[in-house]
Amino acid sequence: MNAPTGESPQQLVDHLFRHEAGKMIAVLTRIFGIHNLELVEDTVQETFLKALQAWKYHQIPDNPSGWLMQVARNKTIDLIRRRQKLSGISEELAFRLQSDAEHTIEQFFLDTEIADSQLRMIFTCCHPALNPEDQIALTLKTVSGLGVQEIAKALVSNETTIQKRLYRAKEYIKKHSIRFEIPVGLSLQDRLDSVYTVLYLLFNEGYNSVKADELIRYDLCAEAMRLCKLLEEHRVGSVPPTFALLSLMCFQASRFNSRIGDDNTIILLQQQDRSKWDQELIRMGYYYLNRSSSGNVLSVYHIESAIAAVHCLAPDFESTNWSSLLRLYDCLLEQKPIPVVQLNRAILLAQLKDLPTAIDTILDIPGIEELLKHHYIFSAVLGDLYGKAGNAGEARRHLLKAHELTTSLAEKKLLWEKLGHIVLGN
Repeated sequence: MNAPTGESPQQLVDHLFRHEAGKMIAVLTRIFGIHNLELVEDTVQETFLKALQAWKYHQIPDNPSGWLMQVARNKTIDLIRRRQKLSGISEELAFRLQSDAEHTIEQFFLDTEIADSQLRMIFTCCHPALNPEDQIALTLKTVSGLGVQEIAKALVSNETTIQKRLYRAKEYIKKHSIRFEIPVGLSLQDRLDSVYTVLYLLFNEGYNSVKADELIRYDLCAEAMRLCKLLEEHRVGSVPPTFALLSLMCFQASRFNSRIGDDNTIILLQQQDRSKWDQELIRMGYYYLNRSSSGNVLSVYHIESAIAAVHCLAPDFESTNWSSLLRLYDCLLEQKPIPVVQLNRAILLAQLKDLPTAIDTILDIPGIEELLKHHYIFSAVLGDLYGKAGNAGEARRHLLKAHELTTSLAEKKLLWEKLGHIVLGN
């Protein structure tokens, strides 16, 4: 991976942490065992701290990623030499250390072994002995280096709850013999479903970032796509739902260049310049969508990828096949009856000129009052629909609430513009 040029040491370390920390944690966990996860995380933190201290006062190396991996290797070898102080090492390492220790450690850092370790890490974090919510939080934290705030946003939760989930998962791992492995047989499918959820949430966090000054976090989306490709290339993950999820990511990523203006403002779908859509990614989306059609499984990712494909097929916003999209959302709602899907279905009803039903659909979402209090997107959509329906009072109320709730500066600007249109009577 080429590191960005022209960045300060702190910016470079932050960037590399996002891209390299997950790899390091996976390799070191394979070496020391999942029960030593805290030791592993501490070692990785020390590696990046050493990089920050060294690069502040000395020239940044030509290959910063390689420098980090070398430091991690050296720290690992040092820890192995003092392994009597550790609470055991992995069975795999204990067996392989019967030969030369340094050569053995080097083998774990080969690219093919790093890829295998990352898949083991994902599957281990998604172990069925852990609660599903804990699986997802631990994977997002450990494999992809998301912060607690980012995980809370991705899981529509709060930071205190996420902290508890992470603590609970790590404590369970300490007390039980969780194997660091890719499962086989009947246990594989359940674990795959959890892995898909994690990758889906990771991509979505990048696509609609929680960070105030970044609407799209390209690094998170790229990480989700990389891990999904890693899964697709392994025999256990080369199955239709994986292809469908990868297809969905390709379709969504194809629109990156048209979603944000030069002044970091949001460009809505109806105003986007479709000539900026990445045609190569769209072709890849169709390729993986076609591959996903084999077999008799229809996952939520098949349906969501088909929805994205409908948008990509339309030469302009007005030509979109809204009726086809509504049918797809009806299918999606059967498999995934959650508030966000109901919200998106209501938006389609509005596009089909049924504003009263669209508004009622949102108001009928279970728990809508709490959702309106805590998640800006519900207030934003409802305010927009009230505005189109001519109810300026309700439109202002909900748009102001959405403006208060969102942390995104680009979202705040868009909402303020909508409020301006309401005031002017447009």
